[in-house]
Amino acid sequence: MHAKGKETTAALTLGALGVVFGDIGTSPLYTIRECLAGLPMAAHHDGVLGALSLVFWSLILVVSIKYTVVVLKADNRGEGGIFALLALSKLERSAKTGLGIGTMIVLAGAAMLCGEAIITPAITVLSASEGLKFIWPSVERFVVPIAMLVLAGLFAFQSRGTDFIGRIFGPVMLLWFVVLGGLGLWHIVHHPVVLQALNPLHGCRLLLTHPEIGVLLGAVVLAITGVEALYADLGHFGRKAITRAWYFIVLPGLTLNYFGQGAYVLAHEKHAENTFLALAPDGAPRIALLLLSGVAAIIASQALISGAFSLVRQAIQLGYFPRLTVRHTNPDRRGQIYLPLVNTFLALGAIATVYGFKSSSNLAAAYGIAVTGTMIVTSLTLYVVMRRAWSWSLWLAAPLCAFFLLIDTTFFSANLHKFADGGWLPVFIALFLLAIMATWKSGKAEIYRRVYANEITEDELCNIARSDRVTRVNGTAVFMAGNARGTPLVLLHHVKANKILHDTIVLLTVTTEEVPFVPDDERCETREIGCGIWRVIGRYGYMESPDVASLMEQTRAAGLPVKLTEATYYFNREMIITGGDTRLWRWQKHLYAFLSRNARQARDYYELPPMQIIEVGLPIQL
Repeated sequence: MHAKGKETTAALTLGALGVVFGDIGTSPLYTIRECLAGLPMAAHHDGVLGALSLVFWSLILVVSIKYTVVVLKADNRGEGGIFALLALSKLERSAKTGLGIGTMIVLAGAAMLCGEAIITPAITVLSASEGLKFIWPSVERFVVPIAMLVLAGLFAFQSRGTDFIGRIFGPVMLLWFVVLGGLGLWHIVHHPVVLQALNPLHGCRLLLTHPEIGVLLGAVVLAITGVEALYADLGHFGRKAITRAWYFIVLPGLTLNYFGQGAYVLAHEKHAENTFLALAPDGAPRIALLLLSGVAAIIASQALISGAFSLVRQAIQLGYFPRLTVRHTNPDRRGQIYLPLVNTFLALGAIATVYGFKSSSNLAAAYGIAVTGTMIVTSLTLYVVMRRAWSWSLWLAAPLCAFFLLIDTTFFSANLHKFADGGWLPVFIALFLLAIMATWKSGKAEIYRRVYANEITEDELCNIARSDRVTRVNGTAVFMAGNARGTPLVLLHHVKANKILHDTIVLLTVTTEEVPFVPDDERCETREIGCGIWRVIGRYGYMESPDVASLMEQTRAAGLPVKLTEATYYFNREMIITGGDTRLWRWQKHLYAFLSRNARQARDYYELPPMQIIEVGLPIQL
């Protein structure tokens, strides 16, 4: 059993290499090149050491300390990501009405992370493809089409699931990090003076003397892009596998390679056009490294893609996003999922980004604002979690989070100059997604307030069931209720139109708890109201998809007299009409109506037999 546990941990660690660390693991393709691009030749030696020092200490302070030591501990029953922080912080409960400021900040962080999931595949695949022109200059005009084709293939592969992808990509990424470290070590041995960059004073001196600090730090931040994937993909592989992969494989490989690139640059008077590929000897070894970097770049895109799937599914379950199709790709790991519509959106966005920016240097200008913005949101929300969920003292939580925020805001401000050159792209993507999430949540709240909050009580429902004007017929009717109290409108409409009620009436409410998973023994609550009427409450976590058929099996086992094959399920079909006096803006009303029409229907979302479903129209004026 102990040996089996070790095998499982090793497999998860290897899988994490292929999914979680792809983005940050391919940063050597472009980070040092961008850091050194703005250095004057007069400051060649000190500039290289300073840039390396900033990159190394960014990895230590941000990734090794902030994320792997602190942030990964903020798991919600094993699940991570920005919505796990939202649940742990209880910010949503703090808002008395509508969406509070804290909740909006967290939603902004989630939106920026989705924007990063579009840019990350674009820059990594494009930078790897550009290696072709370093070896064969004549193929330069084909670089962009090749990158677009590779991205199309990558997103087409997503339906196979992260477990399948991790098992294939994991060994490749292990080889990648071994090659990274080996090439870097080879150059360090020939030019060990580069190890002086371990001293943080070299980085501090460069910051004090560099004419454009914003440009410098805007390049340094490329070394830590993808760090949010460690937290977003926590539920896919677990904290132990992710931290082991980072400390024992990823961090050593990255550090050796960055310092190896620095050693190469110090040994030559001119900066190479591609400092990464220059590490390998000319000829077959360099071509082999080019091919390996291309495969690694494809894998790098996986980290934020799988993180985006988890993020959107959590948003759906918590009521911040319209219902979408969610497919589970691994029966043994409930967190491994695939969302076809999200995958298509990311694919089109990444391909369009490559086509629009043409080169990784141009795209680097768009990179940074979304990454550092999400890092700030994580630090702010983490402070609330420390105080409310972990019960840390003010004197312990405040200085630690202030230190994290100092680093995050420094990087963020350094990237603001990129806005006009491409930084607008992730910001616009984030604003678009934030508008959807805020509108959907606010629209649902308005509908509940106007329609569902003043329902007939259970005692009044029993009086209706006893009425001589209502005929009881054989069979079971399950009425989907958005509120766990009172009577669903669909039942009242049914009685008003047909003047009948079935012998067995089930008022079924499916709720989402602020935990990723709900234990099976807490899944279902069944209570008899009287007159053949039962109330059933099904509880699911925000990382789970409701299964009403399975839920009804549990209710029958709990004593509810129902024949599932003969049950009829009744739903309200909301028909949104704009022009009402709700508190939403006019554009929000139209947006909510559009989202409601195009959201996955509840009957499909709950995976019920279509022949056992009846929908009743419910016009709602917003």
